[in-house]
Amino acid sequence: VSLEGGILQPSHMEQFHSAPEADTVIQQLLPMPQAALLPEPPDSKTCSPGEYLEYFIFPVLLPGMAELLHRAKKEKCFKRKRTKFIACDFLTEWLYNKNPKRKDESFTEFFSIPFVRDWLKDHPRPPTPLSLRLSEEAASIVIQSFWRGYRVRCGSEIQELRQWQKQLREVKNITKVVEEFWAKQEAK
Repeated sequence: VSLEGGILQPSHMEQFHSAPEADTVIQQLLPMPQAALLPEPPDSKTCSPGEYLEYFIFPVLLPGMAELLHRAKKEKCFKRKRTKFIACDFLTEWLYNKNPKRKDESFTEFFSIPFVRDWLKDHPRPPTPLSLRLSEEAASIVIQSFWRGYRVRCGSEIQELRQWQKQLREVKNITKVVEEFWAKQEAK
């Protein structure tokens, strides 16, 4: 990424299309932020927006974005349409824990970060769907057990048993019998 004429320009973008090359490019680009080229950082209150990005934002944000891409790859975000991985949550947690002001403090989980906890008190998230919470192995077990149950219920003997139970319920009218039973009990 370079800043030309006050506009953010991606550089070497064609190299980011394949994963092995992307790792190499990220390792080459990130350790040398543009800020290292100039002798001393400018005053953060009086510098131009481009200099501010170059000196204060990119040296912190770009390693976080690289780590985000590695985690997204690990979570298989590039192979699936939906995943439980939330990039903004990861980046928030990473930036919070890598803050130089917190260098001597221990690692803080995303939901334990004070401003996140306060925000979620007022704006709770909907629960994560079961399909995203299950591992591939657990999901395959659920699907296989459903399929086995379906195949068993399709069997002729089971269908015959289900028909017999249905006729028995209609003949004996179980609902009516239960209502009469409770009426007698309440009358006592």
